[in-house]
Amino acid sequence: MTEIPAVSRNVIDNADVAAEGDARIAVEDPATARTLAEAPRAAAPDVDRAVRAARACADAGTLSEMPPAERAALMHRLAGEVRALAADGGELLCRESGKPLAHARGEFDEAARYFDYYGGLADKLEGRSIPLGEGYLDYTVAEPYGVSAQIVPWNFPVAIAARSLACALATGNASVIKAPEEDPLALLLLGRAVARAGIPAGAVNIVCGTGEAAGAALVNHPGVDQIVFTGSVPTGQSILHAAAERVVPCVMELGGKSAAVVCEDADLDEVVASVRSGIFANAGQICSAMSRLVVPERLHARALEAVVELSRGLSIGPGIEDHDLTPLISAEQLDRVENDCLAAEQEGARVATGGRRVADSAGHFMQPTVLDGVTPDMTVARKEIFGPVLSVQTHDGLDDAVRLANATDYGLCAGVFTHDLTRAHWAARRLRAGQVFVNEWFAGGVETPFGGTGKSGFGREKGQEALLNYLQTKNVAVRLSPR
Repeated sequence: MTEIPAVSRNVIDNADVAAEGDARIAVEDPATARTLAEAPRAAAPDVDRAVRAARACADAGTLSEMPPAERAALMHRLAGEVRALAADGGELLCRESGKPLAHARGEFDEAARYFDYYGGLADKLEGRSIPLGEGYLDYTVAEPYGVSAQIVPWNFPVAIAARSLACALATGNASVIKAPEEDPLALLLLGRAVARAGIPAGAVNIVCGTGEAAGAALVNHPGVDQIVFTGSVPTGQSILHAAAERVVPCVMELGGKSAAVVCEDADLDEVVASVRSGIFANAGQICSAMSRLVVPERLHARALEAVVELSRGLSIGPGIEDHDLTPLISAEQLDRVENDCLAAEQEGARVATGGRRVADSAGHFMQPTVLDGVTPDMTVARKEIFGPVLSVQTHDGLDDAVRLANATDYGLCAGVFTHDLTRAHWAARRLRAGQVFVNEWFAGGVETPFGGTGKSGFGREKGQEALLNYLQTKNVAVRLSPR
């Protein structure tokens, strides 16, 4: 078993640093509700120290003036260091987040893939020449913003931090990452791999603290040039207000209420497999979760029976034992999810299975839940639950199905299950979402752009498009005067 450090530290300027006054946060094991370790409780002075370190790195051009091939080499070395952390770091992440051990170790592998992928693009960021006619030379240069502030959520702290950090490094930006207070330990461990990989001091700084203190101090800091946020709509709106005051560009990846449209020719085995990963993986704590299943009336009974059978067959228990359904992150999150299910019942939804917390458990376990008879006017059809709760709706044709899928303020992901290619492409064009899956939820990977529309945010992460968020274009126009 991996030894868990009793106390972790912020990572600033490639050094472990205690928070001001050695202030700490207790980190809980969601499977037992017991304190696992302590993490720093960073406040404004700690954030200021981290931003100043990043600012010094950015102003010195340490990354931006480094030959791109050298940045790429550093990132590939960092990928190797992160892969080496997968066993021990994955166990640490499993215990603090509650997720299955295999998924937690896989998160480190995914993080390494980000550093490799964007490291491979670091030396391919090119400007262009613009023809203005004889006597002129006009060209563009892609330049980093300087200091990138990245606020990371608790559901995938290592992978999401790597997703933004890899882009920042590839484009020559220095970074300050605000780790989630619920499960910061594995991310702080990753921060120590940065120095071992030879990443320059100040290029990567990680602080742990609450959103109210550390998060607010970071987004309001005058030394920050760009903000990347993944989290809830209300918090995103607060950050946007703060950024607007200073006219700071943002990337926002917010909530989702994604629907999978099932056509009459769909393979129900494929649908059920996607339900398993789409809503029950990570206990449904995924912004792009398949939270709604929109099925044709003719298939409703069969589809409902299949997903209920799947739900009742899932093993429930601690992530360290690699169960199918693991705990929610906190007691507060468990209360919210259970209350949302109770509210859905009061509005007329029928609980086909689950709907309550797991009784007689010290941990934060929610039963896998399937709600039937959900209509578009119900809160559960529109509100992000962020738990293992699937809402089943019925449609009477593809037009109606798309209408139901789009009947939400969110637009992060959507899906369509059919083996008719014409129907699949027709639906994909009309589903209002930043990413559409066909016949497999979560198809895609590091290479595929990810982001939403509406209240799901703006900007794209993953894929080559993500690099554009970290660069600004400078135009140089030259009048050539012959001697």
